[in-house]
Amino acid sequence: MPRVKRGTTANKRRKNLLKQTKGFKWGRKSKFKLAKQAVLKAGTYAYRDRKAKKRTFRALWQIQINAACRTNEISYSKFIAGLKKNSIEIDRKILAQLAQEKPETFAQIVEKVK
Repeated sequence: MPRVKRGTTANKRRKNLLKQTKGFKWGRKSKFKLAKQAVLKAGTYAYRDRKAKKRTFRALWQIQINAACRTNEISYSKFIAGLKKNSIEIDRKILAQLAQEKPETFAQIVEKVK
């Protein structure tokens, strides 16, 4: 059986990992050991923050809807309760968009809820 030298495989693996750390600061972009840790940590943060992004946007939409509701003299909680009672199924993202871009349409929804 012929001898297998594994240098090319190891070099390719290291090169690919260092390619992922392009743009990182200091030794994290050039030293394999530090780069490996940096990539693992970056992946963890990316995964975590994809979930957190959904939470932060929902909170932002709620704030925008609340502000629009206050201009139409109704509280956010009463508005949402009214939507559920009248079985109007519009999600918060669309409601926030309506409140910003088409306030007259949003005002009509508020009137139906009242």
